[in-house]
Amino acid sequence: MANPAAELDPRLLEILVCPLSKGPLTYDRARQELLSVQAGLAYPIRDGIPIMLIDEARSLDDGEKASLAGRS
Repeated sequence: MANPAAELDPRLLEILVCPLSKGPLTYDRARQELLSVQAGLAYPIRDGIPIMLIDEARSLDDGEKASLAGRS
């Protein structure tokens, strides 16, 4: 189970990219995920460690994609 107290190091977020699209990621602190709008995937963060495996990612639904696209 994800530990909400485990924060992602901001320096790590600056260098990580989506392994599929090579695009930027958005940190969703509440869900403990890194989101790739370009790939439509959410990569889990477990105990403060991003799991950057495509097979471990979940697909974003259309509402999530639209919400994230509206932020940029």
